Amino acid sequence: MLDRCCGLVATDTNGLEGISFELMVIIGVGIGAQWLAARLRIPSILLLLGAGILAGPALGIVRPEELLQDFLFPFVSMCVAIILFEGAMSLRFQELAGVGAPLVRLLTFGVVITWGLTTLLAHFVLGMSWFSSTLLGAILVVTGPTVIGPLLRQLRPVGLAGPISRWEGIIIDPIGAVLAVLVFQTQSAFHTGSTEHDAHNPLLLLGGTLLVGIVIGTACAWILSFALRHHAIPDHLESPVTLAVVIAAFTLSNQLRHEAGLVTVTVMGIAMANTHVSLRHIIEFKENLSVLLISTLFVLLSARLDLNEFTALGWQGGLFVLLLILIVRPVSVFLPLWGTRVLLRDRVLLACLAPRGIVAAAVASVFALQLGNAAPKLVPATFMVIIGTVVVYSLATPHIARWLKLSSPNPQGILIVGANAFARAFGSAVQEAGFPVLLVDANHSRTLEARLAGLRTSSVNILSESAIQDLDLGGIGRYMGMTENDEVNTMGGFHFAEVFGKSNVYQLSPRKGSAAAKDPNAAHLNLRYLFREEDSFTSLAERIEYCDIKVTPLTDEFTWEDFQQRHPNAQILGTITQGQLSLVDWETELSPGPGTKLVLMEEKSSNVQLPES
Repeated sequence: MLDRCCGLVATDTNGLEGISFELMVIIGVGIGAQWLAARLRIPSILLLLGAGILAGPALGIVRPEELLQDFLFPFVSMCVAIILFEGAMSLRFQELAGVGAPLVRLLTFGVVITWGLTTLLAHFVLGMSWFSSTLLGAILVVTGPTVIGPLLRQLRPVGLAGPISRWEGIIIDPIGAVLAVLVFQTQSAFHTGSTEHDAHNPLLLLGGTLLVGIVIGTACAWILSFALRHHAIPDHLESPVTLAVVIAAFTLSNQLRHEAGLVTVTVMGIAMANTHVSLRHIIEFKENLSVLLISTLFVLLSARLDLNEFTALGWQGGLFVLLLILIVRPVSVFLPLWGTRVLLRDRVLLACLAPRGIVAAAVASVFALQLGNAAPKLVPATFMVIIGTVVVYSLATPHIARWLKLSSPNPQGILIVGANAFARAFGSAVQEAGFPVLLVDANHSRTLEARLAGLRTSSVNILSESAIQDLDLGGIGRYMGMTENDEVNTMGGFHFAEVFGKSNVYQLSPRKGSAAAKDPNAAHLNLRYLFREEDSFTSLAERIEYCDIKVTPLTDEFTWEDFQQRHPNAQILGTITQGQLSLVDWETELSPGPGTKLVLMEEKSSNVQLPES
């Protein structure tokens, strides 16, 4: 008896060690793939899929069904819900100004066109049954917000394509999942003769699902916002409580209507994002959690793949992906947007922004488990589309955006925080030289003066968690903190270093003794201080009262030495060489040559002579 008990304990211990090892591999490989992708500046999905295939079918280290058993797909569904909620929290209603009608068309007519054309291609190209083809068409309606988001941050496109694709990428995911459920339940009802779940009335099924999702999502968002607004939740519990509410709302909705949970969490995320409640801690927690969940999910799901099923698709699989990219997406964009105010170049860019991601992978995997051998091509076709669209769009879209003049590989524009007199004068000079300028200030009288001077402005709180999403950063590549508040300049620099990179973040010299001057994070971030060490906000505000800021070119006849002799008191604020704008900071050593334009400040009485360029 004792030997038997000892043997049982040893077996259980080995089992636990095996589970721990597999979990360690999944998390370690996933985060490692994310890190390597960030270093190589390539889409993380590609490395995550490769890591999952290597750990799963190639080496047999990770066996998802044995690891999680019956918990696998409930876990997958819940992770997708959290990811969608986090993505929906980036959507602001003010972005819908001017894009609401085109977005609705894409989410209705565009969805139907994508669904129909994909179904036809799946049947005639891949040879799938009509049921499997219709199901695959519904699944591939979704796009990949986990891919679109980083791609948009890389492109920073001007125009309407950015906000439209951001909203489409989030909202279309639950739509695709609900359509897939509708197809599955309708087909099952016809085969079994059942009327359960209103399966014989697809519109009733769809309406019920949307109703449950909207009602529960809105109610949970209101309750949670009310609790946060009235400080009913301690600060350190805000993120855990929010996560618990999201999971509870998702589970309750799914109990009432199958897959209504994804609608619920999307509605809840959008509603939370548009309340007047600080969500910084919650958003930071959700962003970090989403990175972990996305990594884990892709490794888990790709570890389930059967490589023989991929090879069974043959050349038809590649043709299917190619036709989706070259025909289905352009048609589903151009037809719905015909006659709208969306410009042709924006439509072309939208036609190049439809990568599939984690939602398509998760939904296909869930249905494949339920269908068994009835739809053997469903999962490999979905993953082939994910890989193909991510590769093609990631490689081609940046070049297309630059060709359309909707993006720049090295944007030269400036985001100036502060719309004071010096910032307005500097911004006007830079804008007249041909560079985009955006001034941000919470003081409405200052922004009004800036607009009257012909400058673009915004009253967004630069320190809010939504600032990056709320600002149109098309063509903008630098940050200049130029307010009278040194802490705002510094904290804004921390915020936008993630967007522009540390080398493109500047601020005015902080006052001696200020918190910003003593902040050790400033040295860690390597903030670049503008102009000269003595150029604080106060000194520049005084000097701009009797100085002008202008641009003058250097030529072979009017060299840098000539300029220094004629205007010894002029201060150089920046230089423009071959269309590249460089800002002067404490470490700049000036030696401009002919062809360079100088952005300078000098007393108005000096009357700098501007030679003809």
